[in-house]
Amino acid sequence: MKRVLTAVILVPIVLVLVFLPPYLQWLFTAATALVAALAAWECLGLAQAKGANPLRIVVVVATLVLFAAWGEWQDADRFLPVYGLLCLALLLICTFASPTERMLPDATSSIFCLFYTGLTMVALPALREQANGPSLVLYLLLVVWAGDVAAYYVGSAWGRHKLAPRISPGKSWEGSIASVAGSMLVAAGLVGLAELLARWNIAVLFYAEESVWYWVGLAVLVNVAAQVGDLAESALKRSAGVKDSGSLLPGHGGVLDRIDALLVAAPVLWYAQVVQHSF
Repeated sequence: MKRVLTAVILVPIVLVLVFLPPYLQWLFTAATALVAALAAWECLGLAQAKGANPLRIVVVVATLVLFAAWGEWQDADRFLPVYGLLCLALLLICTFASPTERMLPDATSSIFCLFYTGLTMVALPALREQANGPSLVLYLLLVVWAGDVAAYYVGSAWGRHKLAPRISPGKSWEGSIASVAGSMLVAAGLVGLAELLARWNIAVLFYAEESVWYWVGLAVLVNVAAQVGDLAESALKRSAGVKDSGSLLPGHGGVLDRIDALLVAAPVLWYAQVVQHSF
């Protein structure tokens, strides 16, 4: 029940942020930055459980600066040097602030966290800023959510063959296959809904540049990326010896637990769109 109530509260807020008018794009970027900062805090907590002691506030500030740089320029040529400078700054800070025997784990966990929960999440405002940005972000969220729900219920009822028992014993191949199928169905339904709304002259969703098969095929790629993201975070938690990354979201664990799939799926969708528009 806690899990359902948390979703009932958060999902409408997320959808409102996705469909904000262009002049309020900064609110979406700011909200994403806040989520990334909270996830960074939890990620560094996992590092602490393994003996590192990175400067968590410094990494959180670096994450916020990263999003501020994207919000200001929205240009990879200027944004990526900022990311590189932030990584260098974290290295230098750990060099002088951490004890010598702990410098390596402190520096590597800090820089890894900036990449894992910072750079990957910048893909969300990057997608949102495209011509059909809200439609792309909605597509990403629904494809990931549908896959997660399908995997949970099918895996719980019929899961027999373990997908990755060493990393996440609860996941099964049956649930994984159902996850892919659920994402494909939602992608097809979303494109169909967009076409139906277009006939009624309701300009809300835009997927007209590519065929429905493109979006269904892309859903497979995004879903696999989401499942890899989920497994990667599970491996991090198992390495740290914890069940959840945090307890901020009742029924869901921590923020990192909730966005783990997006940390891989969002960049994959972004780069897929870049490649698609390059030809």
